[in-house]
Amino acid sequence: MTKTNQGNFFEDYRIGQVIRHAVPRTVAEGERALYHALYPARHALYSSDEFAASCGLESSPIDDLAAFHLVFGKTVPDISLNAIANLGYAQGRWLRPVWPGDTLRAQSEVIGLKQNSNGKSGVVWVRTQGLNQVDEPVLEYIRWVMVKKRNPDVDTTEIVIPELRPALDATDLCIPEGLDFTGYDFGLAGERHRLHDYAPGEKIDHVDGITIEESEHMLATRLWQNTAKVHFDATHRTDGQRLIYGGHIISLARSLSFNGLANAQMIVGLNAGAHAHPAFAGDTIRAWSEVLDRSETVAPGVGAIRLRLVATKGDSSNFTLKGADGKYSPDVLLDLDYWALMPV
Repeated sequence: MTKTNQGNFFEDYRIGQVIRHAVPRTVAEGERALYHALYPARHALYSSDEFAASCGLESSPIDDLAAFHLVFGKTVPDISLNAIANLGYAQGRWLRPVWPGDTLRAQSEVIGLKQNSNGKSGVVWVRTQGLNQVDEPVLEYIRWVMVKKRNPDVDTTEIVIPELRPALDATDLCIPEGLDFTGYDFGLAGERHRLHDYAPGEKIDHVDGITIEESEHMLATRLWQNTAKVHFDATHRTDGQRLIYGGHIISLARSLSFNGLANAQMIVGLNAGAHAHPAFAGDTIRAWSEVLDRSETVAPGVGAIRLRLVATKGDSSNFTLKGADGKYSPDVLLDLDYWALMPV
């Protein structure tokens, strides 16, 4: 009898199945320091207790994407240990801030299944929740993953494809209790641009680039206890390369977006996301954003801006997303549609 975890295969999932993921994790200040060492993260609300207090919060929370990666990492042994690819995200909401000292755990519900035509794999949709030590949900999202089958000769006939909303409405977003941007210090934040300085359709080249190193990627993946084999073991790919964790690309692109979007302080909604092409050590990541929508909120001085964030290993100044055939340009690594909070 084997005692090691071989991970779930496509046949192991059932609609309505709820999976409680192992190993809760207590978040400490060191998490923030290491996150900021891995990425050029400079948004003021996540860098300074004093700045956060001036915006009505008790102190500086843990970066929103650090919380996302932590919860995501909990799900990997059960959802994507045998994944071929993480295909996309939808309907993500950050429900309350995560503070140093909080303990997070995760659970997922299987909401969709579809075997691929080749019979060797299938797509699994899950709705994941991250919860803190008092069982309050701190974030939730849907993702879908292509997972290997254990036995390609056995057909799995159950097909359920969930209906997903194309985007969250601004009224669906959760504003942290007490958040107030009426006294916002634009000088300390790094840029003077407010919500209404951005227009739907506007595109912003974030200019800077970062070359990915194996050491940084491996450190990030271990930090969030992501055990997906393709990120660690080069023998799991025919090209002999370790696949860069998609969350690493998300955080790199978000950090690069500071140059032009320094006041897009908190990510509170994830409308859609796709890892368009794989990334490997040696690639140089650049980013650009497109403004999709904007809205005021009920919180004083707080607006919401909807952005498309595109990570590319090519030229970010030509704003190329897809070709004439409707497929992503070969240089595009990430296409992420999200809502962030910004002073009005």
